[in-house]
Amino acid sequence: MDDHQDTNRNPTGGEHQQDNSSRQHDHGEHDEAAAESEEQRVEQELLEEEAHPPAESETALHEQHEHAGHEGGRGHGSHEGHGEGHGGMHEGHEQMFRRRFFVSTLLSIPVLLYSEMLQEWLGFSVPAFPGSEWINPVFAVIVFAYGGIPFLRMAVPELKDRSPGMMTLISMAITVAFVYSLASVVFPTQSAFFWELVTLIDIMLLGHWIEMRSVRRASSAVDELAKLMPDTAERITNNGETEEVPVSELSEGDLMLVRPGASVPADGIVEEGDSDVEESMITGESKPVSKEPGDEVIGGTINGDGSLRVRVGATGEETTLAGIMRLVEEAQQSKSKTQVLADRAAGWLFYIALGAAVVTAIAWTVAVSFDATVIERVVTVLVIACPHALGLAIPLVVAINTSLAARNGMLVRDRIAMEEARNLDAIIFDKTGTLTEGGHGVVNMATVDGVNKDDALALAAAVESDSEHMIARAIREAADERDLSAPDATDFEAIKGRGVRAHVDGNEVYVGGPNLLSQLDSEIPDHLQRFADKAGQNTQTVVYLVREKDLIGAFAMADVIREESYRVVDALHNLGIEVAMLTGDSQDVADAVADELGIDTVFAEVLPEDKDEKVQELQDQGKLVGMVGDGVNDAPALTRADVGIAIGSGTDVAVQSADVILVQNNPMDVVRLVKLSKASYRKMQENIVWAAGYNVFAIPLAAGILAPIGILLSPAVGALLMSLSTVIVAINAQLLRRVDLSLPNLQGVVPPTGAQTVD
Repeated sequence: MDDHQDTNRNPTGGEHQQDNSSRQHDHGEHDEAAAESEEQRVEQELLEEEAHPPAESETALHEQHEHAGHEGGRGHGSHEGHGEGHGGMHEGHEQMFRRRFFVSTLLSIPVLLYSEMLQEWLGFSVPAFPGSEWINPVFAVIVFAYGGIPFLRMAVPELKDRSPGMMTLISMAITVAFVYSLASVVFPTQSAFFWELVTLIDIMLLGHWIEMRSVRRASSAVDELAKLMPDTAERITNNGETEEVPVSELSEGDLMLVRPGASVPADGIVEEGDSDVEESMITGESKPVSKEPGDEVIGGTINGDGSLRVRVGATGEETTLAGIMRLVEEAQQSKSKTQVLADRAAGWLFYIALGAAVVTAIAWTVAVSFDATVIERVVTVLVIACPHALGLAIPLVVAINTSLAARNGMLVRDRIAMEEARNLDAIIFDKTGTLTEGGHGVVNMATVDGVNKDDALALAAAVESDSEHMIARAIREAADERDLSAPDATDFEAIKGRGVRAHVDGNEVYVGGPNLLSQLDSEIPDHLQRFADKAGQNTQTVVYLVREKDLIGAFAMADVIREESYRVVDALHNLGIEVAMLTGDSQDVADAVADELGIDTVFAEVLPEDKDEKVQELQDQGKLVGMVGDGVNDAPALTRADVGIAIGSGTDVAVQSADVILVQNNPMDVVRLVKLSKASYRKMQENIVWAAGYNVFAIPLAAGILAPIGILLSPAVGALLMSLSTVIVAINAQLLRRVDLSLPNLQGVVPPTGAQTVD
């Protein structure tokens, strides 16, 4: 890594490159001497990793990835550091089985050529020479040692953990065939099947190679994300010059230059420049997003035609991309209910296969006496029953599902919740910022006699001076537009779910909604009540100004319903899902929004701490409930829901209370989530049916149930059918990539011209 950094600092080569070349030359012989043993060590580790039970393997993978991410400060910005932790394992398995397959197949050719049975079947002959009778046993032993021993090694942990599975079945099959064939050399009266042994091993290796290739491709989401982050960045120095540095050397507060077409090296805020940034690989947003000073940019996104100067806000493990990678990795490692069922079925299959093999051996021994035919039947049963397809059926779908979700801006933290999304009976949406734009503005105001409107607005702005709530910002912006000077406020206090309080000019002043008036027992004058009623009819929210518990003013706030919200509600209804809305606003405002969108159930004037009770209310009716909120204020409700969905701003990817995180602040992704859940579960069921159904028919066939009509499967044909079953399951899982995640083709509800505004 140091060499890589040196090259980055000195791109022209020069002295560092000469040093490196010299160093490589000096140590060349040592490296060559160590290469072979190092390769063997790595291969052994891969075999052991392959052999570990899923939970241990995933834990080891996670720890290895975390170590690779932290060591040396490389983080997720380094392709090298990440590749070793995640994709490298699957790729290592794939390359190992590929290499062993080709070598074993090459060594199998002499065995096939000198097999008397094949010569008789195919009508050819090869020249015999002194010692040619040893070609079959010698080459078969070599193939067994090189291509078969790895399966035996991988079976050892299964036996130690008392959880025999596919590796144990494979090992039993090739060991029985190998021992019997060697015995036939010592006792010539017995016929051997060396060619069946080597072809069996070859097909097993081929099946594993294809399987590892499919798993690597399906699990490539994290690796593809890692490639998004560039290795270097252009940092702007104090004197205004730029220097190229490794991304790992960036620190919070650094100013970096992002040239047109370049990848953004880290999360940050634009300080200078205007450009359109391609964020589809992070958020799923199909169109480039316009960026100008003050806007956030995400590391790994692609800059457009403009040049940007960005102040670094987060690096390494703290970046949005790193958070996404962690969530994708966790989701791929977690198990669904269907996966647990498949694992149990694979375990049962071992005992079923073993029992079938024993019954087969007894039946054939009784029928034809003990000879090569009996061994052939037993080996075929053990081979054809290997639960490869069953073991691959769900993990492949999970990996592809997670990858698809991530590419479409959906980050899955809980596999079981993702699986449950297909069964949702009701989805509750938090209103403000989810179904509506969330950008409030003061559209009207009223005061009691003797209070000037500008004075009331300035007083409200003073009370809201320390608040970051959207209503507070709207009031301050309205005061700024009128060039009003807000007086000084002290003792600021936020009253959860009701409003804020502060002291201004010695008076205790409050700003808040209807819940605030209930707490203060403040009476509403008639003309302010009429003002509030009219605002409610216009689907506007009213915020009140209270001084020393006397109501002196009211402000009408407005927010626009999202255009997508109309289609989302319609689409969910089309999928048979009830739509509910939850808000702290008044009942009139909530009802107006619900009527506008066609929402079924409304929960209004709900305090944040009471939101989870509304989720429970629907659950008590026997409904499976999803909750869509901002992931912060709605944490209790998200946790209470059967499926908690956090809808964020693109950088809110570490919401611990949600099961699924929607990177874009777009409610339409909720529909995509349900559709993907349904499609994924359908693929899981198809794979389970195929994998289990295959064994129901294949095991009796391998045992020789059709022998009376002349149909017998050789071990090699059994291995081919087993591998073919695995390939079919892999191909079927890959078809999930073709699922259409667009919304249903509905007419939708077109918002009326001049759509009303709501909070």
